[in-house]
Amino acid sequence: MKSFIKYTMATVMGIFLTMMLFGVISIISLAGIIATEGMSAPIKKKSIMRMNLSGELAERSDTNPFASLMGEDNAALALDNALLALRKAAANENIEGIYIEAGNLATTPAMAQELRRALVEFKKSGKWIIAYGDGYGKMDYYLSSVADSVLLNPEGSVNFNGLASQLMFYKNVLEKVGVKMQVFKVGTYKSAVEPYISTEMSPANREQVTSFLSSIWTNILKEVAESRNLEVGRLNALADTLTMISEAELSVEGGLVDRLCYIDEVKAILRGKCGLEDKDDELVFASVDEVANSEGLDGKTDDKVAVYYAYGDIVQTQGNGFNQSHQIVGEDMVKDLQELRNDDDVKAVVIRVNSPGGSAYASEQIWREITLLKAEKPVVVSMGGMAASGGYYISCAADRIFAEPTTLTGSIGIFGMIPDFSELMTEKIGLTFDVVKTNEMADFGTMSRPFNEAEGAQIQKMVNRGYETFTMRVADGRGMSQDSVKLIAEGRVWTGEQGLNIGLVDELGNLDDAVKYAARLAKVEKYSPVSYPAPDSPLARFLNQTKSGYLDSELRNVLGDSYDVFSRIHSIKEQDPVQARIPFEPNIR
Repeated sequence: MKSFIKYTMATVMGIFLTMMLFGVISIISLAGIIATEGMSAPIKKKSIMRMNLSGELAERSDTNPFASLMGEDNAALALDNALLALRKAAANENIEGIYIEAGNLATTPAMAQELRRALVEFKKSGKWIIAYGDGYGKMDYYLSSVADSVLLNPEGSVNFNGLASQLMFYKNVLEKVGVKMQVFKVGTYKSAVEPYISTEMSPANREQVTSFLSSIWTNILKEVAESRNLEVGRLNALADTLTMISEAELSVEGGLVDRLCYIDEVKAILRGKCGLEDKDDELVFASVDEVANSEGLDGKTDDKVAVYYAYGDIVQTQGNGFNQSHQIVGEDMVKDLQELRNDDDVKAVVIRVNSPGGSAYASEQIWREITLLKAEKPVVVSMGGMAASGGYYISCAADRIFAEPTTLTGSIGIFGMIPDFSELMTEKIGLTFDVVKTNEMADFGTMSRPFNEAEGAQIQKMVNRGYETFTMRVADGRGMSQDSVKLIAEGRVWTGEQGLNIGLVDELGNLDDAVKYAARLAKVEKYSPVSYPAPDSPLARFLNQTKSGYLDSELRNVLGDSYDVFSRIHSIKEQDPVQARIPFEPNIR
């Protein structure tokens, strides 16, 4: 018995010591990962920058240094890193050219347009770009068409079939479970509520979607035609042939691609470009992140032009729960802008807005802080994929607004949408309610009944006040009369190109253009562009991503195809009652 206890205790002690040893090793490893994050390594001679067009194009780099430990991939492309890498690649003599790997990139047309413009600028260095894909998605091809050679697998295809925006409607699903949406809005085109109260687009919504889709497609056709030396009419004709399921040869005959080849032939082409005559010579690739983190282009100076990234839904406070995508948190952004206002080294601020809008209250608080900041130093806005509704609200006070031609903007309107669960509670579940109250509206907002007529009228008045405030903010910021703003408001979505013609945008240009303009306003010649807000610590990112990722994946597994509907309904419950938000998810594909 004594021997058994002795061996058992020894085993337990051994396990304990082993766990402690692994814990110490893990802590040292994690510390090493954190310490080396962002450190640059020299680019090897005859390197090729590899740009992988797969996954979702992020607005800003948010690399998780622990991804490899979790068996995840850090390969997602971030626009800020890609733009920086392209500038550095053009100047770095060790980089021979760029190899684009097509992979069905998910992005907005405006973000793709900004990246494409940077690729065109890179070519001015005299270096080459080669693109190859087993198959090209629409945005992949739009980006890849700038390449010197566009190559396609013999069994591959090019998806160049025009643009579509498909809207999903939830009205019938909600009725089946006994939920109705109580809607209050201002703006003929403010159609965010349509999916919940209708089964098809309104004529006004169809009009605006047709308008901005046509504007975006026209831009894509014009730029692809120029790069590929094709007529726009020929490209449109090809788009009508369903190229995505046609023979690969059709894309060659139509001029969309230059030749068909397999990956080994592509590598041979790249070796030739790099002057590697021996077949045993290995190709040297550098990732976008590696090039972005390589030695900088300019020395740092004390004078800064702050680039503040504001992207995602606008909320007043940080939300909890699943499906936590990036958000513009009003109370956080206000504090950040106050710090920039009080930082004497920051000579100008560029606010990079990529948002469909959100909370009208949070948008107003951010607007106020931007007006205070603008009184102290120049403020310029650079619009990304979209800067609509609340996204435009926080932009309109800037000294100057830059947008891409295909940016979605405008949507100047307000709505409120509050679910009525009374039928679900009483008829579907079988609950009953009774109430005692001291005043007529003391039970306002109860789940046991819908709003009565008087309550609904009060909510509509609140929405109307929000619309008046919104249009007044735009009028003041843009130097227009409020009546003139209302003529182009009504919740209508415009592209950046259209916005330029009606006064919502000052200039078509990218983030770099906005930074240079802000520096000129501040009258500084030598400056360092500095990104804000500072990213979370690696450990905080790891914990946040792990928690939200686990909840999200578990709900997806349980709900299956119902996940998207549940996610949308849940997001409505979490939203502020009054929203300055784009009419719907554009879903351009």
